[in-house]
Amino acid sequence: MMSTPNLSVPRLIGAKEGILAVYKPAGMLAHPSAEAQAPDLISWLRSQGGALRKALPAHRLDLETSGIVLCAQDPDARAALGRAFEDGLIQKTYLAVVIGQAHDKGVIRRPLQDARRGHALDAVTRYRLVEALGGFSLLSLQPETGRKHQIRRHLQGIGLPVVGDTRYAGPRKVKVPGFPHRLWLHAQLVELPSGARFECA
Repeated sequence: MMSTPNLSVPRLIGAKEGILAVYKPAGMLAHPSAEAQAPDLISWLRSQGGALRKALPAHRLDLETSGIVLCAQDPDARAALGRAFEDGLIQKTYLAVVIGQAHDKGVIRRPLQDARRGHALDAVTRYRLVEALGGFSLLSLQPETGRKHQIRRHLQGIGLPVVGDTRYAGPRKVKVPGFPHRLWLHAQLVELPSGARFECA
């Protein structure tokens, strides 16, 4: 009988091409931060044995978001992954439960203000309805650009805020059955240019 993984604890999902895919739970930072008092993935990696101990994340995932973070031991491999993310060569698929009834599919093309650069940047997110859940929708999403909080901001902008999102919430409070007191956004799948895939259900 298969055991159910503990979703509050990181775990190794797989390793290919010198890249380690690690599950990051919601409520954990990818990198340590002086601004947020929360556990971080780097500290967890350093507490592990084997290849995990020397690995570091190659990208970030929001504190409230769960799912896949790609890590590598080699600095050049991490840098190459970072460039691939920036160039849009790595395909990411997220799952989200949102408030409201979504269309079967759609493309959100809406520039998002970038505080660091001081102006708006182009941003594109594709989505597909996986299942209608009464007054809620389960969506599969693929961001084509990597702007800060892109999925959450885009979904709020079309009136479909992510369940549990207090920062980009909808205009009205909705009672959510079985609410787990977390953001319902999960990085489910990462596909590399080589065709290698990592999936975290």
